[in-house]
Amino acid sequence: MNQRRHLLTIAAALLALAGPHAGALAQSNWPEKPITMIVPFPPGGVADAVARPVAEALGKELRQTVVVENRGGAGGATGNSAAARAAPDGYTILMSLSSISILPEADALLGRKPAYTLDQLKPIARFTADPTVLVVRAESPWKTVAEFVADMKKRPGAFNYGSSGNYGTMHVPMEMLKASAGFSMVHIPYTGAGPAVLALLGGQVDALSSGPASVVQHIRSGKLRALAHWGDKPLAALPEVPSLTQAGFPAQFAQWSALFVPAGTPEPIVQRLREAARKAAADPQVVSTIGRAGSPIEYLDAPEFQAYWRNDAAKMVEAVRRIGKVD
Repeated sequence: MNQRRHLLTIAAALLALAGPHAGALAQSNWPEKPITMIVPFPPGGVADAVARPVAEALGKELRQTVVVENRGGAGGATGNSAAARAAPDGYTILMSLSSISILPEADALLGRKPAYTLDQLKPIARFTADPTVLVVRAESPWKTVAEFVADMKKRPGAFNYGSSGNYGTMHVPMEMLKASAGFSMVHIPYTGAGPAVLALLGGQVDALSSGPASVVQHIRSGKLRALAHWGDKPLAALPEVPSLTQAGFPAQFAQWSALFVPAGTPEPIVQRLREAARKAAADPQVVSTIGRAGSPIEYLDAPEFQAYWRNDAAKMVEAVRRIGKVD
């Protein structure tokens, strides 16, 4: 019995000594199993269009499968929250959009406990940053944004627009335009950009503001018409489309996509993800695939993206407060 107790004591001491080293070893061997990349929107939107080629490239760099998992709902809050609350072990990552900054403020505005907070997530890299585009069906009577605005003013509330959800990256820019130009439209929220674009194509809504990746193929095929964009320089995918500022309506908005991990993810894993993300952003297949979808790579590594995110979040919070409560 004494010998057994002595052996157990030695084993416990060895485990205690190995503890930190065992943790470091586990991190150095990461990833040892597939990684889940949460996309907080249904297929067919900008986040999904960026996530899939990036996930494939990350998988090659990390020598492990990266599985894209679409978790739509609540304008992106469902998926963002799931990632924020996931174990910080490097096996759950998040490809989200700029609405990630908006939704906690929207919850607070509506008197709800936020589904997540920004400090629950750690940025890895930004991949794209596109101004949204004002699109209508090709058979609509509006050939220019000036004609569109004039008709909205002439018939207030007679037309509607779709979005990916309340306070999302398709809702906020339209509200900015409405405030800038002084007209009213009915807002119809959907569960993501994909369903909203389908609603426009099907005639359920009259217009929407969308990232280029969700609509450029329909513009090129002649099904949709782009009237203007929310940027400050010509769009690579749609160079002939004017900006709202050029048309006399000073409204600007960028829909960016970026990679995050849960806060508390060990720094060695964060560093490996940053390096893999940097290589993925330069991968010719990623550049080509995302470029064909209408979104050129606008890569920022974690430190630069953190500063950009902080400034952009402050602007988005201000926009949400201007919009006020939405039912």
